[in-house]
Amino acid sequence: MAQQQRSRNEDGPERSCIVSREVRAPHEMIRFVVGPDGVLVPDLKARLPGRGAWVTGEADVVREAVRRKAFARRLKTQVTVPPTLAEDVDRLLERDALQALSFANKAGEAVCGFTKVETAIGKGHVVMMLHAREAAADGVRKLEQAVRRRGDAAVERIIIAHAFAGDDLGLALGAPHVIHAALIAGPASTGFLARWRRLSCFRGPRPAESAGGAVRPSAPEADELHPSQRSASGHDG
Repeated sequence: MAQQQRSRNEDGPERSCIVSREVRAPHEMIRFVVGPDGVLVPDLKARLPGRGAWVTGEADVVREAVRRKAFARRLKTQVTVPPTLAEDVDRLLERDALQALSFANKAGEAVCGFTKVETAIGKGHVVMMLHAREAAADGVRKLEQAVRRRGDAAVERIIIAHAFAGDDLGLALGAPHVIHAALIAGPASTGFLARWRRLSCFRGPRPAESAGGAVRPSAPEADELHPSQRSASGHDG
């Protein structure tokens, strides 16, 4: 019954942002609902029952929705909105991405450690390099040089990201502390890339840098990495 309360607009293929009124695909937005305790809850998978409020999946837009008190107007009810809502969503998106990275690791589509990453680059199977936020510039530079030595255009489009702390990478990859990791082309790494794109877009326009040196937008370009990586970018229904 509660599922049936969702509006016709919510059941369609696109959603309208309560702040900008811009219409976007669901995977580019964040849905929010009122929890049983009257507190606003992020619904990343867009599956929770009840009326939902959709916001463009960017931290600044979520903050603006909080500032304008837009959630109560859209949801037509009293709702407690945490002042840290954008930061809460960021943590949830990061956790979701790290879980997907763990799945990729279990599927044999991730490697970690400088030597293993360098070897994977040499084989031409890498679609993304992950460096811990605290990674030393020298190690990053050496791995980028390894990519350049490959020379072929496909490898030149490897995405390079510094989205996670080394301890968090380690937990996802089953190692104590990870500074360098790489994703190998495959279905599980495709799932991680979709979630990483969503996190990256939420955090804002911090450009990802290709190994070839060209600065590229962090999220949309990921679809061009490798034929096996082209997907629907993680629509959760």
